[in-house]
Amino acid sequence: MSATRRTAWMLAPWILAMCVPCAGQEARETDWKSRVTVVRAARMLDVRSGRITEDPHVWVADGRIRAVYWPDEHSVPIEFGATYLDLGDVTLVPGLIDCHTHLTGTLEGDFVHRSVHEGPADAALRGARHALLTLQAGFTTVRDLGSAGFADVALMRAIERGDVPGPRIVPAGHSIGISGGHGDETGFRPGILVGGPEQGIADGPDECRKAVRLQLNYGAKVIKCVATAGVLSFEPSVGAQQLSREELEAIVDEARRHGVKVAAHAHGAEGILAAVLAGVDSIEHGSLLDDRCIAAMKERGTYLVPTTYLADAIDLANLPPPLREKAERILPLARENLAKAIAAGVKIAYGTDAAVYPHGQNARELDVLVRLGMSPIEAIRSATVNAADLLGVDDRGEIARGKLADLIAVPGNPLENVRALEHVRWLMLGGRVVDLPAPAEPPAPGGRLTLPAVKEGTGSGKR
Repeated sequence: MSATRRTAWMLAPWILAMCVPCAGQEARETDWKSRVTVVRAARMLDVRSGRITEDPHVWVADGRIRAVYWPDEHSVPIEFGATYLDLGDVTLVPGLIDCHTHLTGTLEGDFVHRSVHEGPADAALRGARHALLTLQAGFTTVRDLGSAGFADVALMRAIERGDVPGPRIVPAGHSIGISGGHGDETGFRPGILVGGPEQGIADGPDECRKAVRLQLNYGAKVIKCVATAGVLSFEPSVGAQQLSREELEAIVDEARRHGVKVAAHAHGAEGILAAVLAGVDSIEHGSLLDDRCIAAMKERGTYLVPTTYLADAIDLANLPPPLREKAERILPLARENLAKAIAAGVKIAYGTDAAVYPHGQNARELDVLVRLGMSPIEAIRSATVNAADLLGVDDRGEIARGKLADLIAVPGNPLENVRALEHVRWLMLGGRVVDLPAPAEPPAPGGRLTLPAVKEGTGSGKR
């Protein structure tokens, strides 16, 4: 670098600092979105190339990334009124994306009977707290797959208005499934919480089409269907197919006509295969997928959203015995089959099923994916560019010109230790810096901080 350019880069922070408007009337009248902010860090992760670059300067305006500069490639661009943020010894990473959350839910307390005693307003208020925890964990976009009473839609709108802080939400409304199936309220006497297509309970292709239309009418941005039985419901099977091939095809066809994607909850192989052949965009969980499922998913480009960290983190003691038995039986198999899918090259998009374990721990899924065969950059791509592709958006998932200014900063090098992404030090959402809680105190002398360990092939949990 020439002496002139080197001097310019050394002076840039001071020049930019002097350009910051004073705290007078002009500053108060300037909308934060229109201000130019320059974010500098020691390192940046380019998720496309899989490389760490040094000394990036990311220019942000109007909620988007205007440009990315490096001192050894460009002269110093100066803009009047710009704010300069030097984050120091951290790595910039694009805001993470979780494709499978339930922000309004939790397994704390008597979750089995919660829907009898509480309504959508309770869920939305609970979801506001969980949304903040999720955002502070570095997740700037989530796909929320199933919430009663369209509480997820209400939460999305509240966040968009600025009423409450949280990530960008792609809501599903109600999951669509058969009467008495995993998506239904099971285990109660007749007449309690009986639902129809508006609540996602549909039998036959015509009702399935109506259920899709009603979810979209009330604000859903993605459709979730329940192709098989599951864990957190009282039917005896975990993987039995529930929606028929004809019903699945009707759901996918109706969603496609509205330009909306479809996610399919599916544990058992037959239901997974039927959903893939019907044209769904993603298989959620995929616990018992086999070679046929893997081949079909690769041929059609269907994503797997595995939700596997929960196997180490859920509170089994809080499950009713029938649900606990299913969880202990299915989760070890899910881990084994996920490792096979990764090795076979099935496309993976990041999802956690947050609610089954505490919200805010979403980034711990990354370490499990690496332990099961993914490289750190592949795991990170699953939560950035892959997740954006699954959502059908091209405005996020990487730090590049024109993308949303959704950025996080983490210590160290995440390509060397992916768990660095569990420790977000700084966060920007749409060009606005988000306050984060103070880092946890280090353990006292003689003690140590412990996190749930990954037990490959022996995890136990539920979903």
